[in-house]
Amino acid sequence: MDIREQLAHLRQTVAGIDRKYANLPVKRPEAGETEAGPSGFVEELLSGEVVETPLGKHFETEKLYANHQTHGSYEISCLTELPADLLHSLSGGEIPVARPEAMAFLDTETTGLAGGSGTYAFLIGVGSIEAEGFRVRQFFMRDYSEEPSVLHSLSAYLARFEVLVTYNGRSYDQPLLETRYTMCRARHPFSRMEHLDLLYGARRLYKLRLENCRLVNLETQILGFERQGDIPGEMIPYVYFEYLRTRRAVRLMPVFHHNVLDILTLACLTGIIPEAFRDPENVRVRHGSDLLGLARWLQMADRLEEAHRALRRAVEMGLPDALLFRALFETGMLEKKLCREHAAVATFTDLTLSPNPWRVRAYEELAKHYEHKEKNLTMALECTRAARGLEDSPALEARQRRLEAKGSRSGRQPRLRLAAIS
Repeated sequence: MDIREQLAHLRQTVAGIDRKYANLPVKRPEAGETEAGPSGFVEELLSGEVVETPLGKHFETEKLYANHQTHGSYEISCLTELPADLLHSLSGGEIPVARPEAMAFLDTETTGLAGGSGTYAFLIGVGSIEAEGFRVRQFFMRDYSEEPSVLHSLSAYLARFEVLVTYNGRSYDQPLLETRYTMCRARHPFSRMEHLDLLYGARRLYKLRLENCRLVNLETQILGFERQGDIPGEMIPYVYFEYLRTRRAVRLMPVFHHNVLDILTLACLTGIIPEAFRDPENVRVRHGSDLLGLARWLQMADRLEEAHRALRRAVEMGLPDALLFRALFETGMLEKKLCREHAAVATFTDLTLSPNPWRVRAYEELAKHYEHKEKNLTMALECTRAARGLEDSPALEARQRRLEAKGSRSGRQPRLRLAAIS
C-alpha cells in the first residue's frame, strides 16, 4: 500500500468516525460558559465526574460489563471464576497467587508511541473484576496541567490491587508512567505490585500460527470479536492534539471506546492464555501450531514429559509442512533426552523417509545413536553416507573418516547399503 492509498484509508476512517458521532446531542453553552470549556466535555458526551484532588482536577468515567454479557466468545462471568494460581506457571513462579479481584488490567493512550520524557499518558484505563462484572475506570487529562491530579488519583485507585496485568506494558506502559510520576515529583505505585505482561505468553502460544500478536488481532482470531469503526492507534495522538487545540471533544469518543475494548480484551485473554501454561494437558486449542508453541515453552521450563505429550498432540492435530518436520525432529530430540531411545530412533527414521529440511539432521542423529548406543559402526557409517549424499559438510566428512578409521582398527569394513533408511 503506497502513501496515497494509506491517506485515502485514513480519510475514510476519519469520515466514518465523524458520521458515527455526528448526531450526538450537544448542549448549548450557558451564560458565561464557552464551548471550549472542559465542563462541556464532561456533561455533554460522557457520563462521569470531575474529580478534585489535592493536586488539582481531572475527569474520570466508568463502564461496567455485566456478568451476563460476552466479549466475542468469552463470557464475562468466567472472570470471577479464575483460579488463584492461574498466573503461577506463566510468571515463572513470581506470581504464585492472584485472586481475580486483586488484578488490575491497565492500558494507556499516549501523545506518542516512542515514549520518553516528552510523552504523556493522557488517558489511563484500569479494569477490575468485581461481583457485578468487569469494570473499567478511565482517568482523563483534559489538559497537561491536570497530569499531577490524574496520577494522584491513579495511585489511590491502584492501592487495592496486588497484581498489574498489561499487554506490552513491561516495555511501554509501566516505564512511561514511572517517568510521568518522576516528572511530577511523585512516587509511582508499581514497585509494590507484581506485573504480568501477557504479550510474552501470547507470543509463545500463537506466534507460529498468527501473522502478528497485536492485541486487536488476538481479539479477532482468539475471541472472535470484530471491532466496528475503531480508531487506528497511530491516529490517537493527533486526535488528542486536535482536542487540546479546539476543545471539541466529539472525536475523542472513539479513543475512550478503543481504550475500554483493549482492557476488556486483555482481561478475557488473561482467562485463556495463562490457563494453557497452567494446565497444558487439558488445554483446548483448535490448531496444532498453538500446541507446538506451548510445547517449546514447556521444554524451556524443563517440563519435559508435558512437552513431549504436547508435541505428539500437535503432530496428531496436523501441522503445515513448514512446522511438521521441525516438530518431528524436536520430538525425536526430546525422546532422546528422556532416554526413550527406541522412540527417538523411530521418529528420526520417519524423518529420513521423505524429502524435508530436517532429513540430514535426522541421519546425523541416527548415526550418533548407532555408533554410541548400539555400537553398530556399519549402520552409523551408512547413515553418515546417506546424509552426505543429501548435503555434504566438513563435519559429516570428518565423521565418515573417523567411522571408517574406527572400523579399520576393529577389523570391520562396512559395505552394506541399508534400504530401510535410504
